[in-house]
Amino acid sequence: MSQVWSAPVRFVECDMQGIVFNAHYLVWADEALTPWWVERGVDWRRFGAEGYQYVVVSSTLDWSSSARHGETVAVDAELEKLGRTSLTVRFEIRVGERLCCTVRTTYVCLTGGAPSPWPDDLRAALAG
Repeated sequence: MSQVWSAPVRFVECDMQGIVFNAHYLVWADEALTPWWVERGVDWRRFGAEGYQYVVVSSTLDWSSSARHGETVAVDAELEKLGRTSLTVRFEIRVGERLCCTVRTTYVCLTGGAPSPWPDDLRAALAG
């Protein structure tokens, strides 16, 4: 698993106790997705021009600890499952070595608004 994104926790992301509001963990996972694609050499501009898109069909969050205002969160990402038309990425959100939340998001590949197999070269890039 590799770290692909990090940022300090902002005041606006916290409740009155200084603890990060739960929805921000999904935002951070989403922020980490683009550099995760880039790290694997996937050029979404090209795939988009060829008519491919991806959409979220499922996200689950499991909390272990809370991130707080002033701390820096780091997001690690790893391919957990690659199917014919879907893939699942596991994001681990940490403060230092402390795991705060694990997010699992499943994406489906679309062409023309319908599920479609992932392109062969994208599959090859993800297989590493």
